[in-house]
Amino acid sequence: MNTGLKLQKGINLGGWLSQYHTFDHDHFSTFIQDADIARIADWGMDHVRLPVDYPILEEKQPAGDFTITGFAYLDRCLAWCQKYNLKLLIDLHKAPGYVFDCWKEASLFNDPALSQRFLHLWTTLTEHFHGVENLAFELLNEVMLPDSAPWNLLVGEVISAIHAMDPARCIMLGSNHHNKPDQLQYLELYEDERILYTFHYYHPMVVTHQHAYWVPVLENLEHAVGYPGPYPDIDYFGKEAIGKTMDRCFLKAALQPALDFMEKTGKTLYCGEFGVIDCAPMATRINWTRDMLSLFSEHGIGWAVWSYKAMDFGLVDRRGEVVNEALVQMISQRQA
Repeated sequence: MNTGLKLQKGINLGGWLSQYHTFDHDHFSTFIQDADIARIADWGMDHVRLPVDYPILEEKQPAGDFTITGFAYLDRCLAWCQKYNLKLLIDLHKAPGYVFDCWKEASLFNDPALSQRFLHLWTTLTEHFHGVENLAFELLNEVMLPDSAPWNLLVGEVISAIHAMDPARCIMLGSNHHNKPDQLQYLELYEDERILYTFHYYHPMVVTHQHAYWVPVLENLEHAVGYPGPYPDIDYFGKEAIGKTMDRCFLKAALQPALDFMEKTGKTLYCGEFGVIDCAPMATRINWTRDMLSLFSEHGIGWAVWSYKAMDFGLVDRRGEVVNEALVQMISQRQA
């Protein structure tokens, strides 16, 4: 049995089969192509993280039935990844009864019918991809619950069902509170190399999400926030940071719970999302990303940058043009 799957350097394919503007098969057929995956491989990546929203895979009626077309998009991405020797992480970004950006509606965790539908979705994916190598499943993106117990319970059922069908399949588990590093300690742990653990890192939000239209306190900032530099006088995220120097040490302090988790448990970690919004000055994007990559490298943390194309964080724009060659060179760790 193959155990474990090393995901070291990757890129998210956000905006393709997840967080799309409209449910549009022309978009699904054109947004990402063979040439995009070839370019990602040429950049030196070893995998892609593919976010997928459940309506891609399920028919509208009856709910819970599956669409051949949706699975064909996954098959196409897998074939491209295999062609260019990339591993694939399929991330269920939005599930029936839970979506990360409307997290107060979390009926998935208290409605048995939705829990069974979630389980059925994953067992169907397991059957469809049975025995495929260099493929991992991320069960759900950015869980947000008062505590981790309901998530741990559901995870246990899904893991058992997947491994009963496909014993070699690697499964990725994310932490609570939108995959925060300090929530890793509350995850149910498995003495099993097939189970991988992930978190997301967008600290500090005042840098990574400056002028983001979906974060009201940051949307109308009067000035750009530079990095490195002093934390601005914005107390929405806590006054204790105001005036502190945002630098590599500042980033490491917020990463420390993840480092503590690794030391205590002996588990390796994977950062499934990190990045800086394109509203930020390019120097800030480059400097922040350089420090994060340095920290990940120092502590043996694999990663996938958010995101490849457009989506406010893109390395390429909607036309596929690279937004900044120096940023790409840094992420690919090539010499200029």
